[in-house]
Amino acid sequence: MSFEKQSRNILEKAGIEINGSKPWDIQVNNKRIYQKVFSKGSLGLGESYMDGDWDCKSVDQFFYKILSTNLDKHFEYSIPSLINIAKAKIMNLQKPTRATQIGKHHYDIGNDLYQAMLDQRMTYTCAYWDWGANNLDIAQEDKLELTCLKINLNERKGDRVLDIGGGWGSFARFASENHGAIVKAITVSEEQVTLGKKLTKEYPDIEIAFQDYRDLDNNDKFDHIVSLGMFEHVGVKNYKTYFKKVSDLLNEDGLFLLHTIGSNESHSTIDPWISKYIFPNSMLPSQKQIAEASEGIFIEEDSHNLSTNYDKTLMAWHENISNSWDKLKSSEYDNRFKRMWEYYILSCAGTFRARKMQIWQKVFSKEGVQGGYQSIR
Repeated sequence: MSFEKQSRNILEKAGIEINGSKPWDIQVNNKRIYQKVFSKGSLGLGESYMDGDWDCKSVDQFFYKILSTNLDKHFEYSIPSLINIAKAKIMNLQKPTRATQIGKHHYDIGNDLYQAMLDQRMTYTCAYWDWGANNLDIAQEDKLELTCLKINLNERKGDRVLDIGGGWGSFARFASENHGAIVKAITVSEEQVTLGKKLTKEYPDIEIAFQDYRDLDNNDKFDHIVSLGMFEHVGVKNYKTYFKKVSDLLNEDGLFLLHTIGSNESHSTIDPWISKYIFPNSMLPSQKQIAEASEGIFIEEDSHNLSTNYDKTLMAWHENISNSWDKLKSSEYDNRFKRMWEYYILSCAGTFRARKMQIWQKVFSKEGVQGGYQSIR
């Protein structure tokens, strides 16, 4: 049976038709797509989209249908997937000497791109829509406030907070403005540091630093620690080191909030296409992996699944960037990059919609909150 015929049979199980009329049907522009997908799996599918081999009016719905019916299992063990698994088992892909690679590859590609896509504070993590927000700016403010409340930042003025993976200083500015916090935010992106310092120049109590979490001084103690969307770059071989470092930096009565994308199952690698084009050296933790790494170091006080909020956040980002492509420099973001970025955002939206990825906010204490922790939603 030809690859094209096999593809039609597989896609029919998800209600997807090749060259059909529904928004989630794919339109094949070049039949080389079939060979690419059957030889390279998800990597071939993504590269085929970047190359213009196929189109789809609703890429997010295409992925939702594919993943909801588990059709991705047909290509789970492609050659690129097996190579990634082998590399992750042999190497520590997130060791200190490789820590800045993710910054250069992803976060340094252009502040103008992120300014066009994100909210006014430039918050590059899942927003919180469950308080009734009707736009991205409000939803991100609500997420930042939710984070502050969960670590009891509302109780005192002048608390010291560490933000591991601080981005452009979004959380730092919000915590300073609304809760009087003194914040140190660290990132491995030089571009984030450059713009972050400009955005916080009027905030004497905020420090934005280019620094790996492992290089932080254990003698520098903090009342609260947050990590929003950075744990995905830590890697399972470093989870224990990460939690020990956070514990060393946190005051005895402090709280640590971990905000991370998560996997339903334990793995050591990420999707081959995402790894090659978006987040190299990254992986998504499972509940089990987080629990094992934090055991004996922290007590988990609270766990909150925000994953349904990320679908909506990603679609808001897609709308923003779709309305801004013409304003960005075409020499820096050519059509192949544009298709890559659209594929990244929309495939992730479909994945969250199918509940194949999760977003967790977990609150940890060192000795347990006396009287019990009060969960906030």
